[in-house]
Amino acid sequence: QSQRKSQTLLSQRAEIQHIYECYTSGQTTLPACSLLRFLHKEQMEITASQETAEELIDKYEIEETARASRSMTFEGFLRYMESKDCCVFDQSHTSVYHDMDQPLCNYFISSSHNTYLTGDQLVGKSHLDAYVTALRKGCRCLEIDCWDGPDMEPVVYHGYTLTTKILFKDVITTVEQHAFEMSAYPVILSLENHCSQEQQVVMAQYLISILGEKLLKSPVELPVSAQLPSPNKKKVVVAEALSDLVVYTKSVKFISFSYSKENQNFYENTSMGEKRARKLTKCSGPEFIEHNQRFLSRIYPAGSRTSSSNYNPQEFWNVGAQLVALNFQSLGLPMDLNDGRFQDNGGCGYILKPEVLRSSQKRFDPSCSQHSSRATHLLLKVISASNLPVPRSGKALDPFVRVEIQGVMSDSCRKNTSTVKNNSLTPCWDADMNFSISVPELCLIRFSVRDQTGLLSSEFVGQYTLPFTSMKKGETQRWRTKLDQVTLCHYCISQCSLCQHYLKLASAQDV
Repeated sequence: QSQRKSQTLLSQRAEIQHIYECYTSGQTTLPACSLLRFLHKEQMEITASQETAEELIDKYEIEETARASRSMTFEGFLRYMESKDCCVFDQSHTSVYHDMDQPLCNYFISSSHNTYLTGDQLVGKSHLDAYVTALRKGCRCLEIDCWDGPDMEPVVYHGYTLTTKILFKDVITTVEQHAFEMSAYPVILSLENHCSQEQQVVMAQYLISILGEKLLKSPVELPVSAQLPSPNKKKVVVAEALSDLVVYTKSVKFISFSYSKENQNFYENTSMGEKRARKLTKCSGPEFIEHNQRFLSRIYPAGSRTSSSNYNPQEFWNVGAQLVALNFQSLGLPMDLNDGRFQDNGGCGYILKPEVLRSSQKRFDPSCSQHSSRATHLLLKVISASNLPVPRSGKALDPFVRVEIQGVMSDSCRKNTSTVKNNSLTPCWDADMNFSISVPELCLIRFSVRDQTGLLSSEFVGQYTLPFTSMKKGETQRWRTKLDQVTLCHYCISQCSLCQHYLKLASAQDV
């Protein structure tokens, strides 16, 4: 039975078997010294030691004889290659590692729009679970649309529509219960207030009584005056409305960049729809960046998006907008990018903006066609997948892999592998891709598997998105969705020593 299992594994993961055999050098198992050589040469784990290799054997090898001889069978090696230790996402980035002591305007902040909705904006359902879901995904800016309700109880819903209503006090109670389960960093409540003065008083009372000490009620003592606090003022909730409770995020109307520079206070922020923000991004990108070095900006989807669809958030991150709000209930490319961006830095919901967006010493224009004389080159080779899901029809997929670069305009592009016909179990593409990236610190890499359904049509199967700067070097890296798995091996071009036909992913300067 064990031999049959091994043969099945070999037939399904032939590309990993080839790597294994390159290092066993004819032996039946992989000794710790050879595993260490693999870690050094292919995984580029330069600090790995003999102890590191033996710890991996103890962790992934279950055959007692191999463990006793400090070696690894193919099954153990496969477990290792399919583990988080070989994930394409750098596992050191699963903890908070950014500088969290800079002013709030220096961070991208995970933000939601119409957070209470679970569906569309006309007849969709409002539910407290929507707030729980957003908070558990690391969202740090929640929107609450407040309206007068019966019996002096403010309600939350999408005004002048048939969306259902929930009580404001229940929303605040839910926030209090779940705000800091996934992240210890501040939560901003964006209150779209349509209530009468009488019910605004009720709202203020609920905020104070329910949130208690978690509600920020007075300015934080800072060494520098006239400056926003850092995210390290942990476990606080900041309200954007109800003037007596507003400390750092008072909403003001945006008039122009020059007007803001002369008149806007550091504790005031502006909100604008995507259409106006997009126009400013295209016409005045450097000025928008300068504005966002001093103030918080919130961007929200156009009112015409009644189905709760989303815009591409990358275009607004490129100008340093902090609160790029999306409909978290709507799946698709925009939320894939948002999830990919904010899985970095421990998933805490705060990402320190790149230096090009924070520095006042050098002008940066995201729409410029050339940003750096030293481009970063990414060479990627997609080899194979395993166990892709079949559609309800039962027909095997005709899968291909699409790799997208999402960044500044000059970097954004996508490439596809060829299509493998009628193979959901072990499709193999063995496809090379080469990308030149001028602003890697703003880039996201999105891998997606699609099913070729026609000459020019395809359907989504699964995806994985991560920041370019979180991509780990090494030999076989994997990404998964709940349904599929794709092998992604990568290496540093200057140290390539193996396998011309492996899937390879490289990052190097001026290749």
